[in-house]
Amino acid sequence: MSTLGDRAASGDKDGDGNAMGGGGTMEDGTATGVGRTTGVGGATRDGGPQGGRPESDAGVSDSPAGRLQSLFEGHRLTPTQRRIAHSMVRSAADVPFLSSVELAELAGVSQPSVTRFAVALGFDGYPALRRHLREVAPAEPAADTASYNEYQQAVEAEIENLRHLAAVLSDPRPVARAGRLLAASRPLPVLGLRAAASQAYGFAYFAAKVHPDVRLLHEGGTMLQDRIDAAVRAGATALLCFALPRHPREVLDALGYAKEAGLTVVTVADSAFAPVAKVSDLLLPAAVGTGLAFDTACAPMLLGRVLLEAMCDDLPDAQARLEQFDARAAVRGLFVE
Repeated sequence: MSTLGDRAASGDKDGDGNAMGGGGTMEDGTATGVGRTTGVGGATRDGGPQGGRPESDAGVSDSPAGRLQSLFEGHRLTPTQRRIAHSMVRSAADVPFLSSVELAELAGVSQPSVTRFAVALGFDGYPALRRHLREVAPAEPAADTASYNEYQQAVEAEIENLRHLAAVLSDPRPVARAGRLLAASRPLPVLGLRAAASQAYGFAYFAAKVHPDVRLLHEGGTMLQDRIDAAVRAGATALLCFALPRHPREVLDALGYAKEAGLTVVTVADSAFAPVAKVSDLLLPAAVGTGLAFDTACAPMLLGRVLLEAMCDDLPDAQARLEQFDARAAVRGLFVE
């Protein structure tokens, strides 16, 4: 069963998340810091760790995945090394028990790359890194699902993605901060292209019931920047983006443009190591499943609903708006139940 990013990072998914052949690196081939956002990773956008305890890191560090991610903070990693780190976070329960060859196979890289990765983190080699992992991120190996058929394995993978999301949400502060940013932005542009368009549409559909002005940006093209400009002129202060593999270049360009226009970019992405991290101010990761021909996105969808809840908490008239909608819906006979 593929781990998150193994296929997307190597270029074997098309623009809508279906399986293809191909190769390549996860990003543009330039070495950057692991953390470029103030988000779950708790690093500043220049890749360096924040002074003191990062706001978003305190609770997440209690989980194996959080402790692993903390290990990578402040290190400038190559795309290949980011791929290894990404695979380790996704398989946090198993990593302390893997050999360097097994980790290389998991990440789709060479065994020497794993050794160089361990040295880049300050260890003498991979055995020293693994000993450290067994001390700081102890966990039992994941249950053996080898007897499951491919459909069952896909479901089990999604269950694991949701467990990982639950661990990330053990510190609610990044989501709460995102909710405040989204609630305060009038209007609120919501961006999602290609595979992420449905996630953006779902969020915008429900957000419009409690937020006075939600603007869905789910189509690319030459007018996308015009619509961002229009939102800024109308008073927007933040933009929410859903970004899923494979990541369209147009999304990166749009987020860069939005930041230059003065918007605070909040992004829900499949990984803290996704290419959109470098053009996001606050990135919230939620893994996608890659065990089927088309990616599955239960965790990003659920995280979108969590963001809606956080946004409602900062909209004092949210409950009144919902009650008003329900009253009108009853008069119109909108629903049959």
